[in-house]
This record gives sequence, structure tokens and C-alpha cells, in this order.
Amino acid sequence: MKLKKYDSINVIPFIDVLLVLLAIVLLTSTFITRGIIPISLPNASNADQLKPDKEIILVIQESGELLFEDRVETLENIEKLVLESSKETPIHINTDKNTKFESFVEVLDMLKKNHYTNVSIVTKK
Repeated sequence: MKLKKYDSINVIPFIDVLLVLLAIVLLTSTFITRGIIPISLPNASNADQLKPDKEIILVIQESGELLFEDRVETLENIEKLVLESSKETPIHINTDKNTKFESFVEVLDMLKKNHYTNVSIVTKK
């Protein structure tokens, strides 16, 4: 039995898939341009207002001093203050370029010990 040789490619299934993908993109783009998906939320009398997490800014000065919200604090006090916020709170670390690396590592170690993952290091562009 001899195999039949194909001289062309059937592109109709390929076009079908592209049309379906195009329809999906067009439908989702309408939700993206509006910014929200319209839904009707139920009412609750005992609901708490959502408070957006305020970002935490930690500053490590060249001398090794730690600042939390423009106040000089010890690492232990900063840990207590940071633990009052949720784990998803963005934490920004500003450090002087001449700071000892040990001070920076101590702050990162404290944050990692408490399972904070939304940590960013602020640099100059």
C-alpha cells in the first residue's frame, strides 16, 4: 500500500481557531477598557470597609540608624510596627549607598522571618 502525498496544507481549521481567539480578545477588551466587570453586589449590614494597605517605608542611614516613618527606631521596634500590618503590605527599603551591608541584611532577614514578600529596594535611576 502506497502512502498518498499531500501537496497542500489544509488551513481551514487554523482559520477557525484564529477566529475563536479573535472573538475572545474582542470580548475581554471591552471589560479592560471599562476597567471593571459589571456586577451587582449584595448588601450587608455588618460589613467592614476595605482599607487599602499603606506602604511602609524603611530607611537605613549611612550610620546604620533605622528610620520608620521618619522616626529613628530599633530593629525590634520596627519589627513590632511592621507586624501590625498585613503580609501583603508593600515595604520599600531606602538605604544609603555607603551603609554597611550587615544593616541591610538584618532588615531583610527580619522581613523574611515574618514572611513578608512584597519588599522592594528603592534605587535612583
